[in-house]
Amino acid sequence: MNNFYGTIPPEIGNLTNLICLDLHAKQISGTIPSQIASLAKIQILHIFDNHLNGPIPEEIGYLRSLTKLSLGENFRNGSIPTSLGNLYNLSFLYIYLNQISGPIPSELGNLKNLNHLELSNNHLTSPIPSELGNLKNLRDSGLSNNQLSGPIPSELRNLENLNDLLSNNQQSGPIPSSIGNLRNLYTLFLDDNNLIEVIPSSIYNLTSLTVLHLGELPSSICNLTSLPVLDLGRNNLMGVIPQCFGNMSGHLEVLDMQHNNLSSTLPTTFSIGSALRSFNLYGNKLEGKIPRSLEYCQLLEVLDLGNNLLNATFPMWVGTLPELRVLSLRSNKLQGPIRTSGSVYMFLELQILDLSCNDFSKNLPMSLFQHLKAMRTIDKRTKASRYEFHRYYQDSVDVVTKGLKLEVVRILSLYTTIDLSNNKFEGYIPCILGDLIGFRVLNLSHNGLKGHILPSLGSLLDL
Repeated sequence: MNNFYGTIPPEIGNLTNLICLDLHAKQISGTIPSQIASLAKIQILHIFDNHLNGPIPEEIGYLRSLTKLSLGENFRNGSIPTSLGNLYNLSFLYIYLNQISGPIPSELGNLKNLNHLELSNNHLTSPIPSELGNLKNLRDSGLSNNQLSGPIPSELRNLENLNDLLSNNQQSGPIPSSIGNLRNLYTLFLDDNNLIEVIPSSIYNLTSLTVLHLGELPSSICNLTSLPVLDLGRNNLMGVIPQCFGNMSGHLEVLDMQHNNLSSTLPTTFSIGSALRSFNLYGNKLEGKIPRSLEYCQLLEVLDLGNNLLNATFPMWVGTLPELRVLSLRSNKLQGPIRTSGSVYMFLELQILDLSCNDFSKNLPMSLFQHLKAMRTIDKRTKASRYEFHRYYQDSVDVVTKGLKLEVVRILSLYTTIDLSNNKFEGYIPCILGDLIGFRVLNLSHNGLKGHILPSLGSLLDL
């Protein structure tokens, strides 16, 4: 592999018979010279992952023979030139990970042969042009992580194989019912927007869907029988969680609705044979008890119900979930003593235990810590989660360390902690804590504990 550096010389325009120019992942800086307009026969132009500055030159729109154009990870300013709408033979257009701003030109709707359009991770603004609905051959589209606003154009119903649509933008208004026409859609991202209206019932027509990041919930969403990952986190969801989610657990592996405004109680309809591995409802307004039917979710690895209004006692049965690695019930209204079943199979795989900021009381039971096998070793070769490396989903959990709130990602292989702070625990620190040599954070502050600090805690080298 060559390692070119410097600038693109104006003399590049003399190569009038050039078919392909690939300068990706080099050390190219400066601007693209206007003389590039002379490359009338060029079909492939890759100049991504360099250090180019300035705007994308208008002259690139004169290269009518282009079929593939990739300018990602370069430009620090400017906008998408409208002249790109003249590249009628273009099938690939990649202008991702730049800092270009302004609107998406409506002229891009002229590119009828376009298969791949990638404009994600820029600063694009204004509404999505309805003309993009003309791109009927489009298979993959990326518009995420911009600042697009306004309603979703109903004309997008023509894009039958659309992939990554609108996550992390500023879209508003309703999700058009015509989105249900996209029968071949297999991933749909509408999360982190301002879509506050109800999801249209037509969405249950998307039976090929395997990954869904959305806004609000009708019960008909449970008809998506092929869905292993349902991520509705960080939206403006309100109302109740449909009971039918429990019935989906036979195929659903990830259910993430963290950081919303969901209220009422948790679904109680989980059943034997559940495939659920991650259940994250952190940061809502859920009340009542943790449903005993979650006991049927024997593959569950992550249970995060923190920062809600749950007001029952500690669910001692949760310790018998054989794969459980993360249990976060922090910042609820849970109360009373912590009682466990006394089983030798309690919390064998647990790596994160966060019960902080509740009203738990009485002594810390020895049995809570007695069988924490995963915290008794400093072996970093932790067992991989089946879905941890899923292309579209990665677990995370909010933890507090030294008063700082942190979001820890890839939690199933990198983090071990016990946080029992801000409760009403009494008595002595259980001596067995000194045997848990594998954990990194222990927080017992703001309780009513007494006695000496255990000398054995000094041997916890990772703490």
